[in-house]
Amino acid sequence: MKIYLSHARKINFVDNLYNPIKNSDTLNKYQFIFPHENGQTINSEELFRNKKCDLVVAEVSVPSTGQGIELGYAKILDIPIICVYHEGSDVANSLKMITATFIEYNDSQDLVKKLEKELNE
Repeated sequence: MKIYLSHARKINFVDNLYNPIKNSDTLNKYQFIFPHENGQTINSEELFRNKKCDLVVAEVSVPSTGQGIELGYAKILDIPIICVYHEGSDVANSLKMITATFIEYNDSQDLVKKLEKELNE
């Protein structure tokens, strides 16, 4: 399964998302697409339109217009979306229009554990 990892650029996505997922023995069976790895940017619209991913995991703790557009593309193209957010974040209610799946986590280890559980169901 190919999973696109959507997030705001304002967060420390390398240390808080990319590295914990890459270093997880349990999530290694999935192919994650890290859109801003090594300073590059992936064209998510093209990726979604060409069906090059099966799922979007969106870290939505911080509002982001670009991410909102990205999630809109995924929704229109029928790509399932899982929203994850840090405990205590003020998550936008509009996200409920694109998915019913939300995971609250308290640290990177908790995120990995809960994400693995959701992906295995």
